[in-house]
Amino acid sequence: QVQLVESGGGLVQAGGSLRLSCAASGRPFSFYAMGWFRQATGTEREFVAAISQGGAATRYADAVKGRFTISRDNAKNTVYLRMNSLKPEDTAAYYCAADTNYYANSYASWGQGTQVTISS
Repeated sequence: QVQLVESGGGLVQAGGSLRLSCAASGRPFSFYAMGWFRQATGTEREFVAAISQGGAATRYADAVKGRFTISRDNAKNTVYLRMNSLKPEDTAAYYCAADTNYYANSYASWGQGTQVTISS
């Protein structure tokens, strides 16, 4: 399996921006499609965005489409989530995940998460 470590979370005001990073190690990064998920307190984990192994394909949850951008740098073994126009409802722990299947519903490897808090 691949090991994943997220960073970049924090507290920002509504309307602000953050960029999350997820560094991968242990297996060839380019084998894996990467995803971002989030879980707010008292709710189930939900899909946010995914990117294919080469980066050519991306998909987003409707709630973040047009505000969030997923990208990856295979030379740096890192996937990013750029979050703009943040809203209080974006507050959650954000997790990156890896799977060989871009369309996977359940990803094989997960990071520990990074907290994002949006103040109104």
